[in-house]
Amino acid sequence: MAWDDGLTSYDFGPDHPLAPVRVELTMALCRELGVFDAPRVSFIDVEPASDELLGLVHEPGYIEAVKRAGTTLRPDDPYCLGTADNPVFPNMHDAAALVSGASVAAARAVWNGETEHAANIAGGLHHAMPGKAWGFCVYNDAALAIAWLLEQGAKRVAYVDVDVHHGDGVQTAFWNDPRVLTISLHESPLTLFPGTGRPGECGGPAAEGYAVNVALPAGTDDARWLRAFDAVVPPLLREFQPEVLVTQQGADTHTLDPLANLTLSLDGQRRTYQALHRLAKDTAGGRWVVLGGGGYELVQVVPRAWTHLLAEVAGVHVDPQAATPDAWRRFVRDRTGEIPPLYMTDGRTPAFTPFEDGFDPDDPVDQAIQATRRAVFPSHGMDPSL
Repeated sequence: MAWDDGLTSYDFGPDHPLAPVRVELTMALCRELGVFDAPRVSFIDVEPASDELLGLVHEPGYIEAVKRAGTTLRPDDPYCLGTADNPVFPNMHDAAALVSGASVAAARAVWNGETEHAANIAGGLHHAMPGKAWGFCVYNDAALAIAWLLEQGAKRVAYVDVDVHHGDGVQTAFWNDPRVLTISLHESPLTLFPGTGRPGECGGPAAEGYAVNVALPAGTDDARWLRAFDAVVPPLLREFQPEVLVTQQGADTHTLDPLANLTLSLDGQRRTYQALHRLAKDTAGGRWVVLGGGGYELVQVVPRAWTHLLAEVAGVHVDPQAATPDAWRRFVRDRTGEIPPLYMTDGRTPAFTPFEDGFDPDDPVDQAIQATRRAVFPSHGMDPSL
């Protein structure tokens, strides 16, 4: 686990939806449930990413603009700094560089064989572009972790993004690089920021089919989301055989999330974590780098979702039927003034029918699945039909 208390300093202010308290509550719940007490769990030292490291993805002029803005607290509009989404805050460069350094530290631990799995739950800032801030993201720690792996000699890295928003910044960073397979499942760009991530966005001339986008309609629930995941992600990862699997685990697909329109439950999200864990083992030799992401229901959803995620990474069983610990509930009330959730489940038992069992041409989720498979499967020598 890559962790430093300074990771909560990535803070756009009290009125911004991306609040670091979600990370605080997650870490506290994990501690109370004993997730970090497992024999194989250790904490990785974290250092801020250097300018040289940031330069693997970001333009020098943009890095300097972030430093300037975080010192003078003056917006720099050409770089989308000082907007409503990305307001300037003190020491912004230092905070964002620390998040990036933590994700690279997680990648380093996995690549060097120190551990099979590593996580930076404060990471997953997948929208940041090479030359601008975008969608609450200053530096793109996910892209930087992947770029660092490539610098070390990795020949195949897979990135799977299950955030409700399209992983546009990571896709952009590796648009023309066939060493990186990016897969994003997200709400349709017709109804949600950033307005990209259509099936036809499938990579540059040198990497056609290596950008994969599953654009799901608003209202997609557990069963339909899991059906889409199963129809696209496992077959592509099995064909690609990555050396490392990097995943972005935004919790904003949940039905309670205030910024999006999918309707997954905590229990459906947990099934996704289990599936990604299996795929890391089956396709990447167990090498799994796990990053956080979006999630704006700060008390009811994110801490429980990411506690289940970190438990999966750590190999610890957290009973979904378990009550949340009393000490954690008191901490939630003291820290936020809100009523905490009582159990580690939403009370759902999600199941799905595999896409291979039959395609419904009138179902919008099946239409989305088929559009993605037709766009990218042939580039990998795979048959998109049932």
